[in-house]
Amino acid sequence: MSDEQVITDRRAPVAVVTGASRGIGAYLANAFAEAGYVVERSSRRGRPGSEGPEVVALDVTDEDAVRAYVDAVVERHGRIDVLVNNAGVIDAEVPLWEADPQEWWHTVEVNVRGPFLVAHAVVPHMLAAGSGRVIDLNSGSGTRSNDVSTAYYVGKTALGRITGGLHLAGFDQGLRAFDLAPGVVRTDMTESMGSHEGRTEWTDPRQVCDLALGLASGELDAWSGRMVRAGVDTPASLRAAAGGLDERARQVLLVPWGEDDPLA
Repeated sequence: MSDEQVITDRRAPVAVVTGASRGIGAYLANAFAEAGYVVERSSRRGRPGSEGPEVVALDVTDEDAVRAYVDAVVERHGRIDVLVNNAGVIDAEVPLWEADPQEWWHTVEVNVRGPFLVAHAVVPHMLAAGSGRVIDLNSGSGTRSNDVSTAYYVGKTALGRITGGLHLAGFDQGLRAFDLAPGVVRTDMTESMGSHEGRTEWTDPRQVCDLALGLASGELDAWSGRMVRAGVDTPASLRAAAGGLDERARQVLLVPWGEDDPLA
């Protein structure tokens, strides 16, 4: 590689995408690459470069492994501009009392500890640079309770609190953080779920990618700390709505019973 190529690579924005070997993560990683980003991809099992873009094997629940991975990315490129926390799993579609405790907790660990550890390692580099954007792949599941797959719902609700905490603590230092709900994209995971059996309408992956790229670009920074949803929102609709946002809009909050509710 020539010195000129090294300089060019160092100037290109860098996106880190977890869970990037398949499904939504693969769509997002490819979209960022096509948009001119240097993309660092990881997944639980990884994938050799001979089979397509290289995906580094990474267990996002392993603190030491995550730290080493992020340090290596920064060593190679000198920066991380965008973090896409996509790695996630779902638990069995059974009520809580029928759930396998180990599987239940593993789901929470991947969906909560994972994004926490990756952000914990990445965000200091963003703050040192004076800017950075974290996009957490969330879900409408994070806004409500459910009768089955309770660990997944717990995890996505908690992920929203991670996003909100990053926004509140880092905004004045140039950090932006978003919850991106992808709708229901047709993937191995969604096709295996009983709740989607017989579904004929699916979210177009391009809509997810367009939103992610819009969030990463800075044009939608008014939505930092909030949730956006592919298939409903577009970059254009979010830009149009940004000027009139209530401070509580698109956040998971307690709904008071009325004006006289002491918790209001």
